[in-house]
Amino acid sequence: MRMSVRTIGQAAEAAGINVETIRYYERRGLIEQPPSSGQGYRHYDDAVLWRLSFIRRAKDLGFTLAEIAGLLETDGTGVRSSGAVLAAAGSRLAAVEQEITDLEATRVRLRSLLVLCADDDAGCLDLDHPCLA
Repeated sequence: MRMSVRTIGQAAEAAGINVETIRYYERRGLIEQPPSSGQGYRHYDDAVLWRLSFIRRAKDLGFTLAEIAGLLETDGTGVRSSGAVLAAAGSRLAAVEQEITDLEATRVRLRSLLVLCADDDAGCLDLDHPCLA
């Protein structure tokens, strides 16, 4: 099986990210800086493209770069642990569900404030009103 080799621009386009983002990920240690060719160009292979895509998808799911770095760690054999991804996804889901619960409570309080303000101008200024608790 032949491995594709890309320039940094081609790798960025294929992964749907910016060239500067690739350089940033290299500085952060999320991907290794590939060796340069004889002409001084860096060439990115399929393994790097996979990592770039993984990072982008994980960021889209709300993982931080530090969390992503942990997900990309290997057990010394180069094998990524699906258990680690599963545990991180479960933890992230719990955090998202708590955020949703908190936002729903805020929505209820804001709706109460709107009703209070519509019915009573003076009461609108009382943010300690029991219906806003």
